[in-house]
Amino acid sequence: MIVSLPESMAAAGFEAPGGPEVLRIERLPVPVPGPDEVLVRVAYAGVNRPDVIQRQGFYPPPPGASPIPGLEIAGEVVALGAGATPELLGQQVCALVSGGGYAEYCLAHAEHCLPVPDGLPLDMAAALPETLFTVWHNVFERGWAKEGETLLVHGGTSGIGSMACLLGKAFGLTVIVTCGGADKCAAALKIGADHAIDYKAQDFVAEVAAITGGKGVELVLDMVAGDYVMRNLKCLADDGRHVTIAVQGGVRAEINMAEVMRRRLTLTGSTLRPRSAQFKALLTQEIARLAWPLVEAGRLRPVMDRTFALADAAAAHARMEQGAHIGKIVLEVGGAG
Repeated sequence: MIVSLPESMAAAGFEAPGGPEVLRIERLPVPVPGPDEVLVRVAYAGVNRPDVIQRQGFYPPPPGASPIPGLEIAGEVVALGAGATPELLGQQVCALVSGGGYAEYCLAHAEHCLPVPDGLPLDMAAALPETLFTVWHNVFERGWAKEGETLLVHGGTSGIGSMACLLGKAFGLTVIVTCGGADKCAAALKIGADHAIDYKAQDFVAEVAAITGGKGVELVLDMVAGDYVMRNLKCLADDGRHVTIAVQGGVRAEINMAEVMRRRLTLTGSTLRPRSAQFKALLTQEIARLAWPLVEAGRLRPVMDRTFALADAAAAHARMEQGAHIGKIVLEVGGAG
């Protein structure tokens, strides 16, 4: 199979940090895959909170990564680097990438790709990798979640929150979410959450205590940090685990370490983007073995919000910053040039 590739491509980038309006379409050379890489003709790219933070100037790409935003893509493999599996050529895949997703062509590590099964639309495929990889690693690997436990998730209708709910329910967890408003709580319950707490109208610490009969939850997936941390610890059962994956409420938290010791609590956290290619390859293998069968069977599908054209990436970012979205925002990239 020989694919004729153009010399340049359309991409949504920015010259200097700023608001959504700094995103613009530019022409860039089509990248060439290096060892163990593939080149994907992008059909859709997911929009994620780290993209927004990068555009604002607070989350630079790791060394060697594309400066173009975009951490997850779906499309067709059109070129291979040395060492990449030949069978990937011509295949439809979705992939976790370290950057470059907001472009017509994007490099991906061959071992970070997952096959798009029949019946899974490419927009949904593009909405899976970042949230699925993040939730799997932090809830099940770092958080040690197991069947029968209760998970508290903040931002229950976000991309991460909705995936945590779906994946948690698929693996036998009781899921409590917090949301900003009655309408979002209703949406979270429809997605599959067992309980939804309106943090604008209710004290989530008191509500968790009531829901769990005073026991607390075994695990908190925290995207807020800041002054939420101590409140989260009050929600934990003895021997509970607290996993932080974002710091939207601030990077500093004051905690009572005597309480941590007395109740044997575990605090951890992670960021996925800067992890090594080897780590992400191992994570991909575990997801392919344990979670991807749910996707192939049609039992796991991302909650979709809206699709924007690549040229409207600024509007997609504005929607995410407004916080009105429920589920995943994606960019339609194919044909953008």
